[in-house]
Amino acid sequence: MGRQPGWLVTQTGRPAMRSPGRPPIRRDLERAFWVKIAAGMTSEDAGVAVGVSGPVGSRWFRERGGMPLISLDRPSGRYLSFAEREEIALMRARDAGVREIARTLGRDPSTISRELRRNAATRGGKLDYRAGVAQWKAELAARRSTPAKLVVNTRLRDYVQERLSGHVRRPDGVAVTGPQPAPWKGRNKPRRQDRRWTLAWSPEQIAHRLPIDFPDDESMRIS
Repeated sequence: MGRQPGWLVTQTGRPAMRSPGRPPIRRDLERAFWVKIAAGMTSEDAGVAVGVSGPVGSRWFRERGGMPLISLDRPSGRYLSFAEREEIALMRARDAGVREIARTLGRDPSTISRELRRNAATRGGKLDYRAGVAQWKAELAARRSTPAKLVVNTRLRDYVQERLSGHVRRPDGVAVTGPQPAPWKGRNKPRRQDRRWTLAWSPEQIAHRLPIDFPDDESMRIS
């Protein structure tokens, strides 16, 4: 017998959340990586420092265009951290109650109760709390839909897309070259999608160039 209609909303208090596929980089891990970069580490050394391989750190840096896409400030204490969610999962596996978990973590029991209900895994037809799933659900729910500048400003969007593609021309048709390609490090089988970055401008380079090309036009700013 299958689930009754509305089962998920009744159990968790929220509708089904569509899976984005492969889990993204954990926010705390990504934040630690960029803090290391800001401290002067290379992308490879920063990757190793946060627990991944050097090539992975290099790929993260390249895929973000050399700049973080998240705030490097630590979240306020009102939000549960991934470490706290891991502790909740371990204590639930030992059949610890809500109040015991709350006392251990120094949190309000209502916070723990809400976390266990809203961010639990539901695929098996019952609520099963897992730290990784809970972190993903919390981060997904925290996102806010705001109109992006590149959606409403077509001139800015065309400017950015042209430079990201690596094919830049001035209004008079003269080609503008992008940054110099980074030297090849001898790694085998690079990602096919990475090839375009050899000619493309990074988001950081584009953001710094906009005030030069449009010094008096505040609408031509990415942020």
